[in-house]
Amino acid sequence: QNTEQQQQPAVSDQQTDSSAPGAAEEQKTERVNDAELALKGINMLLNNGFKESDELFRTYRSVSVCFLFAQWSSSLNAMMTFEEEKMQMAFEDLKATERLCESENTGVIETIKNKIKRSMDSQRSGVAAVDRLQRQIIIADCQVYLAVLSFIKQELSSYIKGGWILRKAWKMYNKCYSDITQLQEGSRRRASEHPSQRSDGISPEALDRLKGSVSFGYGLFHLCISMVPPHLLKIVNLLGFPGDRHQGLSALTYASESKDMKAPLATLALLWYHTVVQPFFALDGTDTQAGLIEAKSILHQRESIYPNSSLFMFFKGRVQRLECQISSALTSFSDALDLASDQREIQHVCLYEIGWCSMIELNYGEAYRAFERLKTESRWSQCYYAYLTGACQGATGDLEGAIVAFKDVQRLFKRKNNQIELFSTKKAEKLRSPSLSKELCILSVIEILYLWKALPNCSTAKLKTMTQVLQGVDDASCEGLKNLLLGAINKCLHNTKDAIQYFHLAAKDEVGRLSNSYVQPYSCYELGCVLLNSPESAGKGRMLMLQAKEDYAGYDFENRLHVRIHSALTPPRAAVQP
Repeated sequence: QNTEQQQQPAVSDQQTDSSAPGAAEEQKTERVNDAELALKGINMLLNNGFKESDELFRTYRSVSVCFLFAQWSSSLNAMMTFEEEKMQMAFEDLKATERLCESENTGVIETIKNKIKRSMDSQRSGVAAVDRLQRQIIIADCQVYLAVLSFIKQELSSYIKGGWILRKAWKMYNKCYSDITQLQEGSRRRASEHPSQRSDGISPEALDRLKGSVSFGYGLFHLCISMVPPHLLKIVNLLGFPGDRHQGLSALTYASESKDMKAPLATLALLWYHTVVQPFFALDGTDTQAGLIEAKSILHQRESIYPNSSLFMFFKGRVQRLECQISSALTSFSDALDLASDQREIQHVCLYEIGWCSMIELNYGEAYRAFERLKTESRWSQCYYAYLTGACQGATGDLEGAIVAFKDVQRLFKRKNNQIELFSTKKAEKLRSPSLSKELCILSVIEILYLWKALPNCSTAKLKTMTQVLQGVDDASCEGLKNLLLGAINKCLHNTKDAIQYFHLAAKDEVGRLSNSYVQPYSCYELGCVLLNSPESAGKGRMLMLQAKEDYAGYDFENRLHVRIHSALTPPRAAVQP
């Protein structure tokens, strides 16, 4: 592809042979604007035109940015499904895109051509500079997706490989971000000093679009690194990565409001952060409502652009769930499920949320049906879905069916380094006994709601129902867990005095330490959170947080708790301006 030819100013079209009717118009059609074409394809995809966007990207796969988005779509499928063959296909596609951009970016002949053009025409020189920067950003984007595909494998060698790929990507992002910022500043300075002087070939609009393009990867990088568990930060710092969450959000906001082709992706990244990541990791404090105002504003602004988008409908459901409007959330997730009839991966995340909302409503039958379907259809962690299926099935009173499901958990256990699967296997092994009771299954459902920070989404009536069930559980091995859950429920009900009492009891439990190893450190953390809210007890709260971090090791979901402790002890900062 000759990019200079494709991006020549419109006047060149008018100088073509006009003797043939429509010749100029035909050439205009052939000269594709890469960014506009890619943006059109992404908007098709987000409005559920999955087949149409795929056909568009495959048709124009020789256009580097379209080739990238064909591979981005392939990578997204792989990341959502975790299916080995899709991950391998995505890996090969991304490497091919990287080779395409590198060959056109650094080829000797291309370099000589660019030099000749620079001496002949400053306008064409500007186009070449923009094209070169765009290709470097695309290469960095490819490397980030390749690193993510490596991390998904959750093997030590994959982490090391992914880390070095990210290091290379970060250097390119940082260099491009710095170059574009300097070009913008120079352009503004010249415009203010010599308003009548002609541009040097790179328009302010092109620079703004490039800044939006690099801000997507630059911002996502900052955001992801800021969420690395604290004990891994030393390794991350050795690789030379920063991790400023506020700078990341600022850069993503800039990208989402730009005219770049990745603006919709930046918007999705912001919605993902505000509705999934922030409440789950308790970032910026423990308030799960934080960030919802921003998410609602984004959804409102984009409503007319994506009226039928299953992904935007999904995020609308996430906001409603976090606002405890569970009935509305279920409607949104069901609508998103119908809209995504051609996209199995989006259907699965909608089914997952339907299962969760049903658990929040204590509608165990609906939750069981959603997780049973996921256990059958999804190739990601069937072991985990089997555990959720068994817990919900037992909570309905079908104990025989629950025992069968819990036996399936061991059979479906495949990823020995995966915390969720290890947890599911240990729990299922204990529950698949003839002494299984409905109350123990309900306790297991409440435990899952607690660990995934969904208790704050439950209504007061449902929380009181949970309290009654838990108080009826009489099993010495579950005593510490029961007290932790009662403390968490009372914290949601703002019964601070009772919450503190239950957390104290849970932290002292030694009997259930073997079967529920996480209960003591999590109890210390929860007690610390409550005490941090009061100036008089804040010092003791910090001490308990550090105790939870330093005195315990080797328990379930240790990394998850370390991220939450790190966030709770890190004072909030003002957002950085882009």
